[in-house]
Amino acid sequence: MAKRVLVVEDNELNLKLFCDLLRAHEYTTEGVRDGREAVAAARAFAPDLIVMDIQLPHVSGFDLIVQLKADDALRSIPIMAVTAYAGREDEERIRAAGADAYVSKPISLMRFVDAVQALLKSD
Repeated sequence: MAKRVLVVEDNELNLKLFCDLLRAHEYTTEGVRDGREAVAAARAFAPDLIVMDIQLPHVSGFDLIVQLKADDALRSIPIMAVTAYAGREDEERIRAAGADAYVSKPISLMRFVDAVQALLKSD
């Protein structure tokens, strides 16, 4: 059975790129453009991984990571943060919030796929 990946990304082109790339590697995906819907989508979709943009309107990806990790039903889902924030202190802060991996934008497609596969322990 295909692993399920929830992609939280407000930029339509990035959302399509991430979902298309994941589908090409035989993952089942669901995209969420509005971060305010991310927690409900995670509960409904039951993903094996969440790809989380950090810079979202209305609610930050950082706050969503904290919220997801505080939820008993969702805390075990690995989260890969994807962000244009590239400073070391940004990565440390995002990881401290609970992100299991961190990929900076613009993304390297192979690095993105490698990070997903490492989190899902698939080949």
